[in-house]
Formats: sequence, C-alpha cells, structure tokens
Amino acid sequence: MNKENLLDKLNAYLKKYMKPQSIQMTIAVSFTIVSVACMGFLGVMMYNRFVNRMEVMKAESTEQLLNQTAINLESYLRNMRRISDAMYYSAIKDKDLATESVDPEMTLLYEANKDNLISIACYSGDGELVAAAPVSTEKEGLNAADQDWFMAATEQMENLHFSTPHVQNLFDNASYRYYWVVSLSRAVELTENGNSSMGVLLVDMNYSSIEQLFKKVNYDTSSEYVYLMDSNGEIIYHPRQKLIYTDLYQENNLEEAKLADGSYEEMFQGSKRLITVKTVSYTGWKIVSIVPMSSFDMGLLGTRMFVIMLMSLTMLAVILFNQLVSAQIARPLQKLNNSIKDWESGNMNPDIYVGGSQETEHLGRTLRSVVAQLRQLMDDIVVEQEEKRKSELDALQSQINPHFLYNTLDSIVWMIEGERYDDAVFMITQLASLFRVSLSRGRTIISIEDEIRHAQNYMNIQKIRYKNKFTVTFKVEEEVLQCCTVKLVVQPLLENAIYYGTEEMDGDGEVTVRGYRNEQDVYLEVSDNGLGMPEEIVEQLLTENNRVRKRGSGVGLLNVHNRIALRFGKPYGLEIESYPDEGTIVRIHLPMIPYTQENQEALEKGTWKSEKEAAHE
Repeated sequence: MNKENLLDKLNAYLKKYMKPQSIQMTIAVSFTIVSVACMGFLGVMMYNRFVNRMEVMKAESTEQLLNQTAINLESYLRNMRRISDAMYYSAIKDKDLATESVDPEMTLLYEANKDNLISIACYSGDGELVAAAPVSTEKEGLNAADQDWFMAATEQMENLHFSTPHVQNLFDNASYRYYWVVSLSRAVELTENGNSSMGVLLVDMNYSSIEQLFKKVNYDTSSEYVYLMDSNGEIIYHPRQKLIYTDLYQENNLEEAKLADGSYEEMFQGSKRLITVKTVSYTGWKIVSIVPMSSFDMGLLGTRMFVIMLMSLTMLAVILFNQLVSAQIARPLQKLNNSIKDWESGNMNPDIYVGGSQETEHLGRTLRSVVAQLRQLMDDIVVEQEEKRKSELDALQSQINPHFLYNTLDSIVWMIEGERYDDAVFMITQLASLFRVSLSRGRTIISIEDEIRHAQNYMNIQKIRYKNKFTVTFKVEEEVLQCCTVKLVVQPLLENAIYYGTEEMDGDGEVTVRGYRNEQDVYLEVSDNGLGMPEEIVEQLLTENNRVRKRGSGVGLLNVHNRIALRFGKPYGLEIESYPDEGTIVRIHLPMIPYTQENQEALEKGTWKSEKEAAHE
C-alpha cells in the first residue's frame, strides 16, 4: 500500500512540474548543458588529436621522402640494369668470341654512361678476362673467380646481384686512383667456336652517385637522418658512416633489417624513435629513416594554453548567444507547425511556410511538395478513373460493329436465298459464338483461350464474306491459353490486317496468329503479308491525336493499347513492326497471369498486384 502511494505521489509530481515545455526553452536548457559538458571533452580530444596528427603527418612526410628516394635510387639501379642487359643481349649473346670481339660495343657503352660507371668487364667461367672497358689490363696475381661478386653470380645464375660498396681493385689504373663502387654481376652465356659456356658480366657503378643522392636527403643530420643497408643489415650508406666504422657511433641496423616496409616505434639506447623502412626493388636493399620522438615537441605547452583559452571563449560565446540561437531555431518551426495545423483542419491547399535553417527550409519544401503531389495524385486518380470508364465504354460500344453485322446478316440472307443452308448455318453459328465471347457476361478479363476462339469465329465469318481471299493460321502454345487477357484485343488487329493488309493485295493474303511465352510475359502476334506501312506512320499509330485514317472495328490500335496499359500497367500494350511491301506484325505484350477466379476478379476490380509488388509491400 505504501509503495502504491509513493508511485501516485511521484506521478502527480511529474504531471505538475514536468509539463511539456516550448521548443525554445527545451533547446536553450539542453543546449547549454550539453555544450558545457562537451567543451571539456572536445578540448582534450582536440589536443590529443593535434599531437597524434603531428606524428601521423611526420610519418607520412617521412614515407613520402623515402618513396621519392627509393624512386630515384631505383631509377639509377634500373639504368645500370639496362646497361647490363644491353651489353649482354646486344653484344655478348650474339657473337662467337673465337672470331669476334665485344670490345667496340663495350667501349661505346662505357663512353655513353661513364658518368655513372667505373668499368665494364666480362669473364669466363674460370675467371679469365674476356673483355673490359675502359682499362683491360688486369692486376697480376688477382683471381676474379675468388671475388664475392663472381661467386654470387655463379651460385645463383638466374639473378642479378648487387654488392655492397667496395674498392675497385681489378685493373691497373694509370692514375693510380682507387674508386669505391657497387658491383652489378650476372651469369651470362658465352659462345666460342659454336660451343656455349658460362661466364660473368660485371658492371661497376660509381658509389659516389649513390652517396650524392643520400647527401641531398640528409641535408640536416642533427637528429633526423636516412641511411641505406642491404637485406642482411650491412650498411651501404650512412651519414655517420665513418663514426660507425670507428665504433664511435652505433646503429640498430641488424634489427631494422628484419622489419617489413612501414613505420615502427622502437627504443634504442634509451631513446624512443620512429623508424620508417622502404625496400628498394631489384636489390632487396632497405632505406631506413630515423626520427627521434623528441622532435615532435613543437611548442606543445603553448598549444595547451591555446586550447584552454579557446575552450573558455567558446563556452562564454555559447552561453551568451544561446537564447538567440534557440529563438532562431524555434521561430521557423513554430510557423511550420501552424501551417501543418491549418492542413489538419481540412484545408487541402494550405500555405506551407518555407524558411529558417537549411533543415527547416528543406522540411517546409518537402511538405509543400507532398501537398502538391497529393493534390496532383487526387486529380490524376479522377482523370484515370474517367479514362478507364471512357475506355471501357468505347470497348463496349465497339464490340458490335453495325457495318460488320449488316454485311454478315446480308451474307446469310444471300446464302439462304441461294439454298446454301449449310453455309448459312455455319455463319449463324459462328456469329452466335462471336457474340457470346463479346458479351462474356459483362466481364472485361477473359482467358486467352476464349479470346482466340472469338478471333477464330470472326475470321471464319470474314473468310466466307471475302470468298477465301486470304488464309489464316493460328499457332498458340498450350501453356498460354489459360492466362488472363483483356477482352477483344485480337479481333481489332485481325480486322486491321484484313482491311489495311490483305484486302487491296493482288494475290492471296496470309494472316498468322501466334501466341507464346517469353520468361514471365505472354505475347500474342497478328502478322500479315500485306502492303505494310512506312516508318513514320508506324510511329504515329500508338500516339494520341494521330492522323492515321481509321476504318474497320472502330476500336483502333490506340484504344487496344490503352486498355491493356490501363489494366496491367504502362510496360504492357502493343508493339508494331511494319515495312512497305513486307507486311505488318502487331504484338500484344501481356504479363503471364494464370486465369483463375481470384486473379480475374482482382483484375476486374483493379486490385491485382504482381508477386514482386506484393513482396515489396
């Protein structure tokens, strides 16, 4: 009992003090509370995001720098590879060394690339010099087969091999200068007296070119720097290379050689730093960027003070302008609400307010559009119902063509007078069957089987009237006979085929009626071998207010087309193909709807829906 009394008191309190407030008051109170609470959270998030963004931007700029450096280095190495390919495939591979020399081509290739080359040499499989440029005098006591670059080429003959920097010491140099080089070696096929043997092609690249490339990147080596190493971690270039060789500086190159491409954080010698790795194509070399994390400290204390000041000013501005903002938001909504109340009161043409903020204005325009569409929809429904009644009335009025009926009865009288009683009985029987289908107990939807039977009766009468001047063939698939169709759609097409197609022909006319299924649709075709029509006339037949002359059924192709579209939808109706002196095909396009009492009644009432529409609903 006490619990129920407590609940009753709580409900009474809520009803008394928690009454619905205006939208302006609701916005003012909630906006102030939420904004003040969010400012602190957003300030902290802004500061953290700023710091994180600084680190991301630094990592991205470092990756871009490494990508550009890798592109430049790959371009340089690719050029060396092209030199090696040119020497092998254009000179060595196609020559018999027993009778031909590769010295001219090798000298020419060296002279064209001497800015980046120290030497080019070719050795036999046992280390004997075959040719070299620019110096071909080999040092005494030197066995090339013992060199690392030679052994690497012979051990893995299918690959190109790039060495680490070393002093070139193969040939006697008149200047007595020794150059630092990176050797590109590969196994080649040598031909001598028609016999093939293995050899090694050596291209010594000038190491100073690589050194200059990385010196441009390491313009400031005070904290951040970039160095180059091979896949095993052996340093190829380092801005502090001399200090490393004298053990005055240490690098974590062996561990960094195990890293895949990307950015990492590591702790080395008590300092946290950002490591970015990029692998160079062809060689497996790795470009490594070192950025100490301490370099990210770019006046973060000043940034903190700026964030605090910005938060304070923002909160003050929110509080001062809160009432103004809430009023600006609420006023258009109140005007829009008054417009909707006017609509609710029964005014079907209200003046919907459009104004205020972008969202409120869009809502007003949408409601105004909805009102206009509803008015248009109501008008369209009225017009559609009128058109439907008009089309159905036209169809009923044209079911019995007085001219056709007069001619048929006249033919029957003529047969009786001529004592052709069997023909007269046949004509009367066909005419009765024709009227039976035409009336169809007032139904508009019948089966295709009944529609075809009606067409057959009509053509039987016409053949007698025209003294078998034409032949008619019916080819209708069994599976479409028990499908729904609008009544009296085939007979007008047959009448047109007779009057416009075959009546004025010199020879015998041929009329064919086909019915078949295509996926989920049914097609009924009426074709003739008559005079046909030009394209401009065909294009006008199914348009409103067309000027094509009409006679015959009085229903007309447009009437048939509109009745089908009105009953089944705009995708359905008539399709016409005709060419002068080649005949005409008029195709009826219908949905494949089984002829059942349920479907027939739904189509008559206009409530039938396809499976797709029903599933959508």
